[in-house]
Amino acid sequence: MTVSIGQIDRLSAPDLVRASLAVQTAGRGMTEVTGALDDFLRQAGAGQGLLTLFIRHTSASLTIQENADSDVQVDLLDALDHLAPEGFGWRHSSEGPDDMPAHVKAMLSDVSLTVPVAGGRLQLGTWQGVYLIEHRSRPRRRELLACFIGETK
Repeated sequence: MTVSIGQIDRLSAPDLVRASLAVQTAGRGMTEVTGALDDFLRQAGAGQGLLTLFIRHTSASLTIQENADSDVQVDLLDALDHLAPEGFGWRHSSEGPDDMPAHVKAMLSDVSLTVPVAGGRLQLGTWQGVYLIEHRSRPRRRELLACFIGETK
């Protein structure tokens, strides 16, 4: 196995810029938030550093996934439904039949992400996008906390 290390950049004392992003979902599905994160980085004057994201909910989650073919998102949602179906016989059901499966799906995916930033841009791969995954059936307002740590202009 061969591993090579690219250029090493040293940052001076980093700046910290935080914001809350409100995302209105349409119910079960994946909402791409990459553009909103690009806007945040631009407004923050981001240069080089890290963007961290955290979702403040237990029945929704975050992921980085393909953004070129929408069938990928549909298939991923179907896979999650297969792993945590509504009719499983969950004990926790006081908030509706979609609530406990939503908790399991959020546990299987991420509630936080970290993405490198260079030149003020997310360093995602060609076909990658950042998504909020809504695991509940009804539309909801979700809150993301974004934090850029690094050099600012």
